[in-house]
Amino acid sequence: MENETQFIEKLVDLKRVSKVVKGGKRMKLYACVVAGDGLGNVGLGHAKSSEVAKAIKKATEIAKKNMVKVDVAEGTILHPVQGEFSACHVVMRPALTGSGIIASKAVRAVCEAAGIKNILTKSLGSNNPTNLARATINALKSIRSVTMVAEMRNKPLQYFMRKKYEKDKSDTEEESNQ
Repeated sequence: MENETQFIEKLVDLKRVSKVVKGGKRMKLYACVVAGDGLGNVGLGHAKSSEVAKAIKKATEIAKKNMVKVDVAEGTILHPVQGEFSACHVVMRPALTGSGIIASKAVRAVCEAAGIKNILTKSLGSNNPTNLARATINALKSIRSVTMVAEMRNKPLQYFMRKKYEKDKSDTEEESNQ
């Protein structure tokens, strides 16, 4: 039975790796895959196999099992975040509509799978694709929703919707003056 949801699957890294054993070297292929539904769920998986297709399939299945929920609003993230994994650091900032995804290959794959369409990113430190993808997912997991911030600060939700809040406030002042 397959789910009706369509997954976006992006290959982040594919390389040959070898293991030295008594009789020589055993060659395998390593695949790192990002899978997401484009609606805020994204996962990362990596696997090894003797064939390319098998390695990618195994990594895709692992990525689908390791999905996490990310808060995406209007095609971008809610606030600037930083993520790190090992020696990779990723800085992510929300962008205006039409900016696109300005990122490296690994960070771009994660953002596209999560459904983010406009974002500015900068990767610092190591540029290992697998670690960059993990650092990106760590950054996206640290995004806090508007309702969570409102509860933490004991403020009404409208306080964080500044344009709407100021407009509503001016409308109520006009009504009270009349």
